[in-house]
Amino acid sequence: MDKLFRKDAFNYHALGRPGKIEVVPTKPYSTQRDLSLAYTPGVADPCLAIEKNKEDAYKYTAKGNLVAVISNGTAVLGLGDIGPEAGKPVMEGKGLLFKIFADIDVFDIEVDEKDIDKFIQTVKAIAPTFGGINLEDIKAPECFEIERRLKEELDIPIMHDDQHGTAIITSAGLLNALEINDKKIEDIKIVVNGAGAASVSCTRLYIALGAKPENIIMLDSRGVLHKDRTDLNETKKEFATDKPVHTLAEAVKGSDVFLGLSVGGVMKKDMLLSMADRPIVFALANPTPEIGYEEAMETRSDLLMATGRSDYPNQINNVLGFPFIFRGAMDVRATTINEEMKLAASKALAQLAKEPVPEEVNIAFKVQNLKFGREYIIPKPTDPRLIERVAPAVAKAAIETGVAKKPIKNWKAYIEELQKRLGLSNKLKMQMKAACKRNPKRVVLADAQNYNILKAAEIVHNEKLAIPILLGDKEVIEKIISENELELKGVEIIDNKCKEEKSRRQKFAKILHEKQQRNGMNPTSALDAMLHRNYFGPMLVETGFADAVLSGLTRSYPDSIRPSLQIIGKRDNTRIVSGMYIFNGKQGPFFLSDCTVNQEPCERDLVDIALQTAEEVRRFKIEPRIAMLSYSNFGSVRGNATDCQRNATAILHKEHPDLIVDGEMQANIALNPELAKESFPFSKLNGKMANTLIFPNLASANIAQKLLQEVTDIEVIGPILNGMKKPVHILAMGSGVNEIVNMVMVAVMDAQR
Repeated sequence: MDKLFRKDAFNYHALGRPGKIEVVPTKPYSTQRDLSLAYTPGVADPCLAIEKNKEDAYKYTAKGNLVAVISNGTAVLGLGDIGPEAGKPVMEGKGLLFKIFADIDVFDIEVDEKDIDKFIQTVKAIAPTFGGINLEDIKAPECFEIERRLKEELDIPIMHDDQHGTAIITSAGLLNALEINDKKIEDIKIVVNGAGAASVSCTRLYIALGAKPENIIMLDSRGVLHKDRTDLNETKKEFATDKPVHTLAEAVKGSDVFLGLSVGGVMKKDMLLSMADRPIVFALANPTPEIGYEEAMETRSDLLMATGRSDYPNQINNVLGFPFIFRGAMDVRATTINEEMKLAASKALAQLAKEPVPEEVNIAFKVQNLKFGREYIIPKPTDPRLIERVAPAVAKAAIETGVAKKPIKNWKAYIEELQKRLGLSNKLKMQMKAACKRNPKRVVLADAQNYNILKAAEIVHNEKLAIPILLGDKEVIEKIISENELELKGVEIIDNKCKEEKSRRQKFAKILHEKQQRNGMNPTSALDAMLHRNYFGPMLVETGFADAVLSGLTRSYPDSIRPSLQIIGKRDNTRIVSGMYIFNGKQGPFFLSDCTVNQEPCERDLVDIALQTAEEVRRFKIEPRIAMLSYSNFGSVRGNATDCQRNATAILHKEHPDLIVDGEMQANIALNPELAKESFPFSKLNGKMANTLIFPNLASANIAQKLLQEVTDIEVIGPILNGMKKPVHILAMGSGVNEIVNMVMVAVMDAQR
């Protein structure tokens, strides 16, 4: 897996468009007038306005939502001084996290300068571009002076995340750990192993929370920071002790808290045993903690422990902090990030961990119900509530301490704006992955003689999203795997044409003949059919060998769906099957049906399509708001298609009064709540945008789906086949790897149900 992970890491950064971030326009640019407004002469007036009042830069430019992630590459992760170019992947990664967690845009800037004065001069010179500056991966002790001076000389939020991010997150964890262990911060003895930027900032924040300096012992690689040492710089002298201790073993004896920000393996069992009752250990060295989690928990049953790793409880992860801290600070135009704002973030995180956990978080971490306690003292990074709790807490602290230039007056509206910034795109995919990991299912991939299928199989196998079964010519499959160095060891390959499968082919043929003998299929035809993967694959599901099947990558949709209908068939309680696509964009997912199956559905067919689609939408924990689409609005034009949609709507209103559905209506009315409310205030959509679109026929649905897929950059998931008795899905011809992975997840979720 290490080899696979390294290979995937290289491919992730290099394939397609190199890197992880890009700049995209936020205004129209398709006409000459658009371009004239965007550049000359249109920019002149905003430029002159900003010249008169520099604050107008926030009004007319992207400055207010733009952060610089700046590094000189002197302390990159655990890699050390590797230089600014080598640090760029990390800075791009930080930019990606800012965007996906808090919708903050980032320019990553790598500065080839180690001299403090010159580095500060460089940052100050480019500061007018940005609404905030995130200093990153700059070695201590230089980072302290750099941050201090920039905060003094600039009036925008500045934070060295290596220092303060860890401090904020561990402070939240410490507050909750102390509450669980019934200890008071002013009474505890703390040992901090490591004297770098994060250690110093953590210790200062603990003192701000109430820890007593005389109860804290800090160590560097040479031992305890003791007053009798002559090699301490000014920062380390701040934490020097005169207690008669010089080693880690001496320091931890009788201590309540151990904070490790050093190297793996330095904390030994006997040291842990020497700590006070109910000790708290934050062993944050990565990837190897100062003491291993299993070893520590075996050594002491009264231990409360956190690490920096995601595979153990209580992960201390900086992504819980920096996106939301900058979000809150920039939204009120704070001139700095002060201690009160950092403490507010810590306390918001601590409080959030005490509240009931959203189900998608439980699913993501494979637990029945996460609850505040020894194994849950800090929120999980996937918690969707982080932005609406931490950012407002930081913003309020900025206002209360007088550093906010733009105070927020309507907090409810602000929180709604935060939720809208992220949309549901990330949430939907995280939910799908979490559900799959909780209970992976056996999925037959019927076109396994194809690289895209095999690469997708590698991904779902590696991420434990599904148990793939490869169907096809074994020799061809193994050759593709070998040539591309795919990691598919242990994944089952079934060659339906080989001699070893003769008995199963005969068994399957008998079942197929019994199902289709009154539809003109004789035993010989049934046996021949089993040589085709599109028949053999669904039969593996029908007989219980597999849980779901995907086919269709290399064949037309009708040719691919027909065998599944003959073998598995539609559900007993439905008249038809239907096809749905998910368009997963920033405004949230949209569900489009019927895009693949029914050419000219009647009104009862349309009712079934709407109900099947609504059932699927709810499976993603989304309340369906259904628009029955047509070329008219509520009878404005009469015709067969409009009448069918209107009659289907009437049936749904009568038989399913709780369902939010209306029509017939045009697409712009369905997707423009303001226009709909103005023109048709009686609509059951009640001033909200429809998220589920039911088309009157296959032609209109397929055309709309293909157009949207080609002219937008919205992620498309599908086609999803609804109404089948068992999980069967037909891939679009030529699907890419990510599209196949998405469909595997859909198939797994279908099988789970």
